[in-house]
Amino acid sequence: MSDEFLVHFDDLEVGQVVNLGTCAVDADAVADFSRRFAPGWEASQGAPDALVYAYWSKLETESAKRWARSKSLAVDALRFSRTPPAGELLRARMTVMGKDPVGDERGVIIAQQDLLDEAGRLIFSCLTRAVFLRR
Repeated sequence: MSDEFLVHFDDLEVGQVVNLGTCAVDADAVADFSRRFAPGWEASQGAPDALVYAYWSKLETESAKRWARSKSLAVDALRFSRTPPAGELLRARMTVMGKDPVGDERGVIIAQQDLLDEAGRLIFSCLTRAVFLRR
């Protein structure tokens, strides 16, 4: 994809909400993840926090293919609010909280990223900082 079609620092506005995509909590993935990485966690409880983070990370990484992002600087203030059950459809979004130009070629985007369930309730949130290229 040509760089001109990617989302740059200048294309984003403070307060803008960007859809990062959706995915479903897979029952087999919850069972396998629980068995391998969360000993003692019962798959019937839903997705453990580390798997919730992995779902968010997957959606964020896939959506970043559309961005002129040169570097991810930080993921801070992780908050796990709910445990989604198997079969739940998760939706990720990014809200631009701040922008800081860094010279003529780059800028830092500060964003809150949320993972919501089908009813729009918060499952997970975090703050991110990333370097984006300027146009």
